[in-house]
Amino acid sequence: MEPSQSSFQNVIDQIVAFATLYGFKILLAIVILIVGLWLVNQVVKMLSTVMNKRQVDRDVQPFLLSLVGAILKVLVLLSVASTLGVETTSFVAIIGAAGLAVGLALQGSLANFAGGVLILTFKPFRVGDLITAQGFTGNVEAIHIFNTILVTLDNRTIILPNGALSTSPVTNISGKGTIRVDMVFAAGNSNAVDAVKASIKRVVDACPTGLKNREHDILVTKLTELAFHFDVRVWCNSADYWDTYYFVHEGIARQFGKDGIKGPEPSVTVIGDFSSVGKLK
Repeated sequence: MEPSQSSFQNVIDQIVAFATLYGFKILLAIVILIVGLWLVNQVVKMLSTVMNKRQVDRDVQPFLLSLVGAILKVLVLLSVASTLGVETTSFVAIIGAAGLAVGLALQGSLANFAGGVLILTFKPFRVGDLITAQGFTGNVEAIHIFNTILVTLDNRTIILPNGALSTSPVTNISGKGTIRVDMVFAAGNSNAVDAVKASIKRVVDACPTGLKNREHDILVTKLTELAFHFDVRVWCNSADYWDTYYFVHEGIARQFGKDGIKGPEPSVTVIGDFSSVGKLK
């Protein structure tokens, strides 16, 4: 029994020595872990409240909150490991190397993600807006974190990566709510200018989508040997741009015919001596 009692006593002594040496560190690490995780949750909640008050897009919030939470939890775990006496330098180096490798592998996706965050945060355009970007014109159907869905006027779906979209020029046609439709028409210079302007004005006044509280312009912009060129500028709501454009074009084509307005007539100037034409030898 004595050997057994001696072995048992050795175990007890080792436990006491371990508890004496590491007990305080373990207790402190547990406290740091509990308090740290509680603080992380509080920070995430506070950040969520701030985002809601600043109306940050709800598509961005979950990812940003989870990203911030994950980073803070990693810092808490590193603090716990450091408290227990574990060397954290190698862990930090491994995490940094892994982050660099992932960043290099996903640099295109990360650029699109960053672009999506910028678009959803600063809102240069919104869902439903008519925009021109990357050579395409259409209505914004959806804004995702990595790409934006555009539906063109002929009902094609265009997927634009947010990375390029956030760093290139974008024309937001719907941004102000109203837009001016600029058109150019030509009439032969045999017509009276006032008659042509009156004919165009009849169409503009009859346009159902033209704004009645805005002044529309009918201006002579260019004179050539064959024609007068008129700038016609009609204000409308942004959503009615193409309806206005096509109505005015078709209306002027019909109205010119009713009013007898002639189009430019090409002329041919012949230079030479034709006095001998038709003479027989």
